[in-house]
Amino acid sequence: MALLPGLGLSIAVTLTALAAEALQRHLLGRAWLESLVLAILIGTVLRSTVSPGARYTPGIDFSAKVLLEVAVMLLGAAISARALLAEGAPLLLAIVAVVALAIVASFWIGRAIGLSRSLALLVACGNSICGNSAIAAVAPVIDAQGEDVAASIAFTAVLGVIVVLLLPRLAAATGMSHTQFGIFAGLTVYAVPQVLAATAPVSLASVQMGTLVKLVRVLMLGPVLLAVSFLYNRGSARARGRVDAGPKDDNAVSRNPAPARRPGVTQLLPWFIVGFLGLAVLRSLGAIPALVGAPVHAMSNMLTVVAMAGLGLGVDVRSVASAGGRVILAAILSLVILGLLSAGAIHWLGVA
Repeated sequence: MALLPGLGLSIAVTLTALAAEALQRHLLGRAWLESLVLAILIGTVLRSTVSPGARYTPGIDFSAKVLLEVAVMLLGAAISARALLAEGAPLLLAIVAVVALAIVASFWIGRAIGLSRSLALLVACGNSICGNSAIAAVAPVIDAQGEDVAASIAFTAVLGVIVVLLLPRLAAATGMSHTQFGIFAGLTVYAVPQVLAATAPVSLASVQMGTLVKLVRVLMLGPVLLAVSFLYNRGSARARGRVDAGPKDDNAVSRNPAPARRPGVTQLLPWFIVGFLGLAVLRSLGAIPALVGAPVHAMSNMLTVVAMAGLGLGVDVRSVASAGGRVILAAILSLVILGLLSAGAIHWLGVA
């Protein structure tokens, strides 16, 4: 019962965000701000103006953390390794290399300009993989603060819209072929709908290639989550070890302490990552029918929006604003790096 007030408020914010997205589609023909972003913005406005009382806190925290973790786990049922392996070794290798190098370079850039580790990693993963979805998926893995998640999603969303508007003009200015532009858009644009919006003004061939590359790039979210989870938990374990290895007490009662146990899988990997991997394996083996993928993915998206509403309801807008300049700079520089890596990949592939 303690969860109901905050959970109900998060759902109300979600419904408002979904209605706002639908209104955009009706009036403008497309949604410039997705419900995920709107949920954070609406929640943040409520938190900053009305400031819900303490009785809402348990439900808001549950929405922002537990529901987000469940949403990440469910993504595994919508991902098949067969789809990744079917696209050809050179293209797969190029996508993997671009994503990996972009994450490392973007993280380094974020740290160099003063972002925290978690915020730098959120911006890096958001830019390099699939924007808001990647940020939302990585956040619970690294225990990111709500302010960091809100800041990275807000500014990445704005930058994503700008990229969609400018990219077709870049294609015309650089003389890229339709296939080259499709690959470039698939490697640089954040979300699948944004890839469609960016490539549609160019050609159907660009749309098809861009969508294909983008979908394969999205599949990189699984390996990245696994790597980030392992590295984050290993780093946390080392930090705890340094804290525990303090000055020894000569008066300690026990001189034969029990040997430290090696961490198990569930200690190195959060439960929802284990679930994500399990569902992905079952989907790849055919144990989960392909028809199940779409509704499960839709359910995951809905839970993510509710989680973002809860996240926004716990965010102090002043904290987000204080990080604004650095986040914008990190996102822009990361996008430039991603563009250069994508152009290099197209040259390496020899695409005409």
